[in-house]
Amino acid sequence: MPEQTQGNTKPAHWFDRNRIASNLRITVAGTLIAAAMVSAIASFQPAAPNTRLTNDNGANGLATGNPYTDATLQECSISGGRQNEPAIAVDPRNTSVLLGSSNDYCGVYNRGIPAGAVGPIWLGYYRSENGGASFKSSLVPGYPDDTSPYAQLSQARTASAGDPVIAWDAHGRAFFGSESSDDPAGSAKTFGDVFVARFRNPGGPDAADTTKDGLEYYGTTVVAHGSSAPNLLGLFNDKTAIEADRTGSVCDGNVYFSWARFNGNGTNAVYFVRSTDHGVTFSSPMKLTSSLKSLQFPDIAITANGHVYVTFRTYESVAHSTNAVEIVRSTDCGKTFGPPRLLTTFIPYDAQDQASPEPIPTQLVRDDPAGEEEAAKGAPSDVAGDCGDFGDACTSGYTFFRRDTQVRSTADQLDSAREWIYIVYDPSKPGTETPTGTTYGSIERGLGSQSGIYFLRYDGATGAMTTPKLLDNQATGHQLFPDISADGGVLHALWWDSRNDSCYSAARPVGNCADRRTVPSLDVFSTSSSDAGMSWSTPVKLTEVTSNPNYEQFDNRADPFAGDYLYVSSLGNFAYGVWTDWRNTVQGTDPRESPEDEDAATADVLQCRTLNTVQTKKGSFSSWSGDLCPHAGGIDQNIYGDTAP
Repeated sequence: MPEQTQGNTKPAHWFDRNRIASNLRITVAGTLIAAAMVSAIASFQPAAPNTRLTNDNGANGLATGNPYTDATLQECSISGGRQNEPAIAVDPRNTSVLLGSSNDYCGVYNRGIPAGAVGPIWLGYYRSENGGASFKSSLVPGYPDDTSPYAQLSQARTASAGDPVIAWDAHGRAFFGSESSDDPAGSAKTFGDVFVARFRNPGGPDAADTTKDGLEYYGTTVVAHGSSAPNLLGLFNDKTAIEADRTGSVCDGNVYFSWARFNGNGTNAVYFVRSTDHGVTFSSPMKLTSSLKSLQFPDIAITANGHVYVTFRTYESVAHSTNAVEIVRSTDCGKTFGPPRLLTTFIPYDAQDQASPEPIPTQLVRDDPAGEEEAAKGAPSDVAGDCGDFGDACTSGYTFFRRDTQVRSTADQLDSAREWIYIVYDPSKPGTETPTGTTYGSIERGLGSQSGIYFLRYDGATGAMTTPKLLDNQATGHQLFPDISADGGVLHALWWDSRNDSCYSAARPVGNCADRRTVPSLDVFSTSSSDAGMSWSTPVKLTEVTSNPNYEQFDNRADPFAGDYLYVSSLGNFAYGVWTDWRNTVQGTDPRESPEDEDAATADVLQCRTLNTVQTKKGSFSSWSGDLCPHAGGIDQNIYGDTAP
C-alpha cells in the first residue's frame, strides 16, 4: 500500500525536508536572496575534469551489492561502445548518491567480434556515491542472457531497452522507466513495450544509511505492451517520462509514468499510468489527449500539493493545425486529468532532408543490432530526419543526427507556496528564417533557421503564464535538447550549444560546413535562477571538449545518432548534468567508400574491414566483412557529466 499521511500525521522525512526547503527557497518578489547562494551561483565553475559515467567496467558485476558477471557484462568491461540518451537523478536524501543511465550498447559484441553485433542494447545503471566525481557502470538486470538471481524479478520480454528516465521517491527508492523493443528470437518484430525497473535501499524504506539508497534491484514491471509488427508499424510506445511524489502529501510515494504511443499512421497520442505501491503494479494506461493527435515528448511535473502535470508537444499535421506546447493537470494524485490547455505555439526546429539512398555495400555480418534509430526508417518516405552514407544518404549531401523541438518541464516539490510549472523548449527563433539553397531545412524543406532555448513559467492554480523568453540569446550557434530541474528553490537548466561551431550557418545542420565536411561543434551550457525564472545567471560551459556529433557510428557505420535528450537533476544549489559525448571517438576512413564521399572522411570512424569472395551454388560475389576492430575506439561514444550552476 502507498505511504500516505492522515490528518496532521507526517512521514518521518517531512520535518527535515521542509527545513531544507525553508533554508533553500527563494521567493520571487519582496524577499531577500540568501547571499551565500547568490555568491555560489555567481562564482560557479564546473568540477574538472568532466566525469565519464560509462567506464567500460561492467565486469565488476551488476550494481546490486552482490558479485555477478556473464558474457554480456564481460563484453561491457572492454567494449569501447556506444551510449546515448542519458539520464541522471540526485538522491533527495543524500546528494552524494547519484544514479545515471543511457541507451547502452556495450554488450552488443557479447558473442565475439566474428559473430557481429548480436547482443543487447540495454539500460545502463551508473552509480556514484561521491557527488558525481566518479561512477561505477553496469546494466539494469533483466537483459537477454542475464542469469543472475535478479533476472527472474524482471517482466521484460524484449531483446533491447532504451529511452531511460529516472526518478527518486523520498524513501530511498529509485525508478528507471524505459521503452523496449526487438524480438529475442531475432525477427524483425518490434514489440514496443514500456516498463519501470525499481531499486531500493536494502536496509528498507527510510533506512539510516542513505549511501545504499537505490542499490538493490527488486523488479521490473511492464506497464504497457506494444504490438509485434516489423519496423515500428504497429503500436509502439516511446518517448518516456517518469516522476515520483516526494511531497509528503497524501500522494507521497506515488510513481507516475508517461509516454507517446505511435500507431504507424502519425496520429500518435500521450498515455499515462500511476503506481500507488512504489512501482510494483501500475494502473491501466490512460489516454491524456483524446482531442489531440500527433503528439510527442511528454514530461511530468509534481507540485508540492501533490498535483500532477504532464506537458507535451503537438506537431502541425493533418490531425492538428499547429506546433505547440500543451499541458494537462490532475488534482487527485494522477487518477484523472482535465482537458489539455495550449500554452504557446512556436516555429519548429525539426531537422529534415530529402532521402536519396545510394547503393548499400553487401555485408553478411551486421555492425550493430537494428535498434530504434534504424528501424524507424522502415516506413517508405522521401523525408529523412537524419542523413549519412549509403542507404542513409540525402540529396543535400550533409551528414547530421536527428533532432526535433522538444518540451521539458518540472516543478519544485518543496515549494508549498506556489503551484508553478517550469518549462523549457528549443524551437526556431523568429526572424532567423533563411533559405538553405538545398533540400535541407529546419522549418520545412529548403528553409533553415537558428534554434534557441525558451523558458516559460505556468501557474497551475490561476492559469497565468509568463511570456516565453530566451535563456541565452546568442547571435551564433544552435541550442538544442534542453532540460530543467527545480527542487529546493533554485532552477537549473542546461542544453547543447553550437556557438563554437566553426562552420555555423542557420542554413545548415549542426557541425556541417558548406563543402559537406563535419567539424566538432557541440558543447553543453548551463544556467540557474534563484528567483523562479525572473532572471538567470550567466551561462557556463560545462564541457571541456567540443564534440563532433555527426560521426557515422550507427546503421552499419553509415549514420550518426545523438539520442533525443540531455538531463539535469538537482536539490537546492547542487545540480548535476549529463550529456552524450564523442571526445573518445577515434576518427578513421570507411574502406567501402570508393571514392571518398562529400564529408572527406570527417564523419567516418575507425573501422577494420576486408572484402571477401563468397561462394554460393549460383556463383560467387564480393562482400565486406563486419567491423573487425569495434573495440579500437571508432564507436566509443560516451556519457559524461559534471556539476552545474
